[in-house]
Amino acid sequence: MGLGMGELLTIALIVFVAVPAPLFIVLHFITKWKQSREISGGDEQMLEDLWLMSQRLEERLESLETILDNDLPEWRKKI
Repeated sequence: MGLGMGELLTIALIVFVAVPAPLFIVLHFITKWKQSREISGGDEQMLEDLWLMSQRLEERLESLETILDNDLPEWRKKI
């Protein structure tokens, strides 16, 4: 009535596929999901550069509007 080596291996494989394998898969994807939510150093630097560029562009636009207000006071009504 003893189980042979092949039968024990089959039972062990079924138990592994039923319990730890799905757990490993779920934990793997949870880890990947958490990593994808974090911003990388390169992305953070790019965001900072874009922010600084937008600030400079805003300052330039304000300067241009000031110049236009001085030279052509009615320019806003023409838009």
